[in-house]
Amino acid sequence: MSATVYSLPALPYAYDALEPSISAQIMELHHSKHHQTYVNNLNAALKTYATASSSGDIAGQIALQGAIKFNGGGHINHTLFWENLAPASSPEAADPQSSAPTLIAAITQTWGGLTEFKAAFSKALLGLQGSGWGWLIRDGPQLRIITTKDQDPVVGGEVPILGLDLWEHAFYLQYLNNKAAYVENIWNVINWKTAELRFKGGRDDAFKLLKASM
Repeated sequence: MSATVYSLPALPYAYDALEPSISAQIMELHHSKHHQTYVNNLNAALKTYATASSSGDIAGQIALQGAIKFNGGGHINHTLFWENLAPASSPEAADPQSSAPTLIAAITQTWGGLTEFKAAFSKALLGLQGSGWGWLIRDGPQLRIITTKDQDPVVGGEVPILGLDLWEHAFYLQYLNNKAAYVENIWNVINWKTAELRFKGGRDDAFKLLKASM
């Protein structure tokens, strides 16, 4: 049994493209160091798991579940996150209504408007204790805001539309302990076109980039 090998996906923009909302220093470290580490550790865990599986080592397979979940989740979540972002000057970020008309209509129906949705999402993000992620998901026909701890991904039947990283490494070098400022400013660099495509598609559409990283 051979293990699938994953690779770090390239960013669709330069490290400094999201300034001033997210600094180039944070983006470079976050992508080339943190995400790369999740990929490296995932590949190592999968290789060891393949060996344990081939030899019938059930205990060894069970022992590796935590590492696969944590590092696999880190790879999944960050791959989705990078595609959720775009330079503030781009049409994808600057004009949500034109970039995501169907999604914005659904958001308005659910929360009353984009402003109200941002407030609800921001409240959920700031209410998250410790490290984790905030998500806008499509659960059947319904939109919901949820949070996940650590690197837990959205792995049920829901479609992840928008995921935002609330680990300290995503903001601390720039915002220190002012998490609220990071949450406020990240709305300036949301790729609404990507969110629209995920909303109108299915789980395979949302996770297609992961297949490209194999």
